[in-house]
Amino acid sequence: MISFSVRIGAAIVVSALVLAPAEICAANLPAGFTETSVASVGSLPTAMELRPDGKIFITQKSGSMAVWQNGTELAANFFVNAPLSVNTLSERGLLGVAFDPNFATNRYVYVYYTTDTADFRNRVSRFTADSSGNLALSGSEQIIWEGDAHAAGYHNGGAIHFGPDGKLYIATGDNANGSDSQLLTSQHGKILRVNADGTIPLDNPFYDSTGPNIDAVWSLGLRNPFTFTFQPGTGRLFINDVGQNTWEEINDGGLSQSGRGLNFGWPTTEGDFKQSSFPEFARPFFAYNHNAAVTKPAGNVITGGAFYNPSSNTFGAEYQGDYFFADFGVGWIYRIDPVTKQVTRFATGAGAVDLKVGDDGSLYYLAFGTREVFKVTRSGAGPQITIQPEDQTVEVGKPVTFAVEASGSASFQWQRSDNNGVNYTNINGATAKTLTFTVSLADHNARFRAVASNAKGSATSSAARLTVTSGSAPNAPVVTITGGLTDSKFVAGQAISFSGTATDPEDGTLGANSFSWTISFLTSLDQGDQDNDQLPGLTRPFLTLDDVTSGTFTPVTVGPYTLADVAYAITLVVTDSEGLTSTTRQIISPKTSTITLASVPAGLLLTRDGQPVVAPDSFVSVAGFQRPIGAAAVQTSNGAIYEFVSWSNGGGANHTMSTPLVDTTYTATYAAATLPAGWASSEIGTVGAAGSSGETSGTFLVNGAGFLRGKADSFHFAYLEATGDCSITARVVELPFSAGDQNASAGVMIRSDLTAGSAGMFLGPQAKGPLQLVTRDRPGRATDSAGAGKASLPYWVRIIREGNVLTAYRSSNGSTWTKLRSKNTVALGESVFIGLAVSSGKSGLQSATFDNVTAVP
Repeated sequence: MISFSVRIGAAIVVSALVLAPAEICAANLPAGFTETSVASVGSLPTAMELRPDGKIFITQKSGSMAVWQNGTELAANFFVNAPLSVNTLSERGLLGVAFDPNFATNRYVYVYYTTDTADFRNRVSRFTADSSGNLALSGSEQIIWEGDAHAAGYHNGGAIHFGPDGKLYIATGDNANGSDSQLLTSQHGKILRVNADGTIPLDNPFYDSTGPNIDAVWSLGLRNPFTFTFQPGTGRLFINDVGQNTWEEINDGGLSQSGRGLNFGWPTTEGDFKQSSFPEFARPFFAYNHNAAVTKPAGNVITGGAFYNPSSNTFGAEYQGDYFFADFGVGWIYRIDPVTKQVTRFATGAGAVDLKVGDDGSLYYLAFGTREVFKVTRSGAGPQITIQPEDQTVEVGKPVTFAVEASGSASFQWQRSDNNGVNYTNINGATAKTLTFTVSLADHNARFRAVASNAKGSATSSAARLTVTSGSAPNAPVVTITGGLTDSKFVAGQAISFSGTATDPEDGTLGANSFSWTISFLTSLDQGDQDNDQLPGLTRPFLTLDDVTSGTFTPVTVGPYTLADVAYAITLVVTDSEGLTSTTRQIISPKTSTITLASVPAGLLLTRDGQPVVAPDSFVSVAGFQRPIGAAAVQTSNGAIYEFVSWSNGGGANHTMSTPLVDTTYTATYAAATLPAGWASSEIGTVGAAGSSGETSGTFLVNGAGFLRGKADSFHFAYLEATGDCSITARVVELPFSAGDQNASAGVMIRSDLTAGSAGMFLGPQAKGPLQLVTRDRPGRATDSAGAGKASLPYWVRIIREGNVLTAYRSSNGSTWTKLRSKNTVALGESVFIGLAVSSGKSGLQSATFDNVTAVP
């Protein structure tokens, strides 16, 4: 017997046992239900997804994703050609997977994982699968979303799913810091909503473009939403939020737009509460306690959830629409009726971390302990639809017939939807395999489906659409762009005017009351029709106009869509007196130009749209679109320090330019920074790379390599020559930290001369945190290096010489100073050197920034 521990966000560590195969017991299921193991993995599983072709994809904490089909594991894991670099400490790892709604044509697979970087960010990336759909193509990773730095190993969330609106929803944990869940400036403890390409939907509830909010936030106030799901058919969102000490929650995320901006209360609330006490929060749909004496069920780690709305109901009518949910801590699976909230135990001993309902009506659960996927079926299947009803086009006044077939001895009930295909109602008396009636104009665009039922369950057919024609539809309308284009293309900020005409065989010329205009903004055109609306890219509503024959609109000059693969579509729909329609559409491409950001000298770092780029950087932009460009006041390149002088267009260091009509280069000119009068710099000892130093507006930048230790130290030194008693004081503002330079040091120094082994003292922080005090009391002697406490930058340091005594001081604020150590040195000499020293702890360069530098020579 092997024991291990796992923590999926509970306040305590949940212990589990992995039993030897001979000891494994199947889950306890209701009478008539059986389970079969249909897949397994070799390392800890985290989530699964079922593909319509029957394949099962299983994510593993380690960063692998196994693919199973018909009880057989495919030879290679999904990422064999595109390996993930995943951090697996604590709850980190590969945590979620989702298939693009258009997977059959674009083969996009999305995964949620923790990056193996210094700040451990959670990320959603999109991979393109090969023609088999089983392997990611090498180099196909596209980062769709990346979260804030995630210092805690716990509370990562990790579930991702596409909603019925075609948007990608992302669940994030609170990073073990509950207050983040309530901050709109933090991505932690949220449900996020993004477009399939990672851009932000403009109708998100807290969208403020360049404002302080995280625009992707859809709902907030969650602790660790490890799983969530949408109900097929309705789109209702249920979120399983792992609790802390007392309660586990199922939160109702609403039906599409009704879920906008919901706040589920964490960390202020946990479990149910009186609405009057917290009117700003949404009460949980259902909550259960950790203590079995308080609630039944009881548990401590809510995990998988799935609605039972399959294409074929093989469990029985009493299960239809129920929500299955699992608790990993105690191993059970329950179901709850979303209407009555009646809770019924379904299984014990499952240990599931994920649940799915297949199209075949089976329940699949992913068992963490045994690392298997189990398929639960009910003996004696209900009916299954064998022939689906088909779309029909019929002239008004003519009969139409829809037909359906189902296996088993089944009765039928036909249903009709409203003309939007959303809500279905039973048709009185329509209980045969066929449905025949005479059509009217009111039936245009209605959908019809059949429900087949027997004692063992029911199955619902697909919906067939009825198109009603009457005589002749209006002739195709004509749309004319009457003004505002340049070279037949749009320019951002330049108003476009348009008009339309339409005629009908019966009505003649149609008036304004027959016209309906839609102006759409199209993005990501290069990725094809992503929302199946016969328009390229992703369609974003921009403007609608009804009952007019002409109008104007102005393309936006700012926004999150900065690429040039955009367009505007003008769609005109005219409707005649019989309700028949005709549509025409005109797509307007953008006028573009190529912008080049250059620097003097070349190779410096600039910003475009707030993101760093290395000059020269060329990009295509929509004419008239505003693009923020920037240049840092001071930067280092190839060991030299440069100060910003000017942009070639006269703008400030950071400014917004309006994209011109023609290709244009914007050049940022820099000048080499120098030290103040009397200061000099040099390398002390043998270094791996020559350093540099300079000063601008009272801020010193020093780059140095080498090692501050041993008998012959090495570093870069910016200094003044001093006589007699003297001192050097500075505040260390910045000393970047990364895995390769944690031993870098930056601080103040007094030394007897500029040779490698001279006597002296150094005080300053190391990149990895502590203050370092280095002294040498005589030339050629090994240094005495000691820690001097922690230092959170910016931090003040000072060394004073009095005769042959050097004394080091530290301060967190520059006002209150603490003496660290005094050191007698041997014959410093009348003349010494005081200044700023930087070493990298390696052969390459390390940069550091100082201000409030005071030298008393």
